Amino acid sequence: MWESSGIMVKKLIILAYSGGLDTSCILKWLIEKNYDVVCYMADIGQDEDFNKAREKAKLIGAKDVIVEDLRKEFVSSYMLPAVQMGLVYESRYYLGTSLARPCISVGLVNAAKKLGAKYISHGATGKGNDQVRFELSVYSLWPEGKIIAPWRLPEFFNRFQGRSDLLEYAKLHDIPVAATPKAPWSTDENIMHISYESGVLEDPAAVPPAGIYKMTRDLEQADDYPSTIDIVFDKGIPVSVTVPSGQQKPLRVTDALALVETLNKLGGQHGVGRIDIVENRFLGLKSRGLYETPAGTILHVAHLDLEAFALDREVLRLKKYLQDRMADFVYNGFWFSPEATYTRKCLEMSQESVTGSVTLKIFKGNVMVLARESSSSLYNKDLVSMDVAGGFSPEDSTGFININAIRLKEYSRFTKHTKL
Repeated sequence: MWESSGIMVKKLIILAYSGGLDTSCILKWLIEKNYDVVCYMADIGQDEDFNKAREKAKLIGAKDVIVEDLRKEFVSSYMLPAVQMGLVYESRYYLGTSLARPCISVGLVNAAKKLGAKYISHGATGKGNDQVRFELSVYSLWPEGKIIAPWRLPEFFNRFQGRSDLLEYAKLHDIPVAATPKAPWSTDENIMHISYESGVLEDPAAVPPAGIYKMTRDLEQADDYPSTIDIVFDKGIPVSVTVPSGQQKPLRVTDALALVETLNKLGGQHGVGRIDIVENRFLGLKSRGLYETPAGTILHVAHLDLEAFALDREVLRLKKYLQDRMADFVYNGFWFSPEATYTRKCLEMSQESVTGSVTLKIFKGNVMVLARESSSSLYNKDLVSMDVAGGFSPEDSTGFININAIRLKEYSRFTKHTKL
């Protein structure tokens, strides 16, 4: 970009920076392309030395480095609402990475607007889900913004075929690279979960290497005694956890961030929350991923139980359809879409009566419901009791059965004739 005076003006770009090899090389490459680069790092609970990453980015040539603590925002506005809505992708994945992307995107867009940047860049690959999640979120929040995705640009991916090319580029430009060899897989970490994929894990028949998991213990090393806890929900949102319950001085945690941290520690000690799955990416590819989500697993089990206890049967079944659709929206990057906004409002409305507590036992990878209480539950002890009538007339069941049997009798009569 040139001014009328003939002086070249650098364009300002915000780079979603992790401090790893890929984004460090992308940072240098963008500088070579005459961008002023401000690196943006979101602290969402990952194990990261942010000061070291900041120094590294400055050494490479970043104009500035923003490190923003989004842990509370991520837990309160994304993770716990996902528990409230019951979001589980393909019945198994609790969406830890998918939920983090819109949260980070808000930070990126805010930084771009504040600094007057016109561009945002990221290091997501051309085959993955994250490029879609980041860019759809950014375009929803900032329609006039522009995104530069190096891994989709021929001049970048033709130059850097893989890790060896990046390492050579880093050496050429004195970019610090960790001395220890890279683990033969990639990870994504936040306070909700850690995911592991690619490398040796790309073979679905390969058993995961020993020691790969970081948040949870192997069951052989898990505690040999169970922990009993109480979780309280208010309209589907977990608001407190008491651990371990039943003792003279139990620990009661009410802060949302501390609640998740507490359950992560407890669940990790008991080896809770590991899954090894093949999932369907939005682009149409299947991928194998390992996930560990200790706190999320515990909260989802408790919420599911309280929900069945408190909700009307047909509302529960309708909600199941909506939550599956919402899980798809989140996984595919449509958190800020009109359909997701509408569906979320419907799901939140379903949670008006999901208030109460659930008692759970956690042991050797298992989360077992022991009891539940709710003043807003539709459960009627007298009505369901085998000892008292409770206002129920057994004779009514005869007509109920007869009416429902008409269709079955007619079908049986028809199939008898067609078989002859």
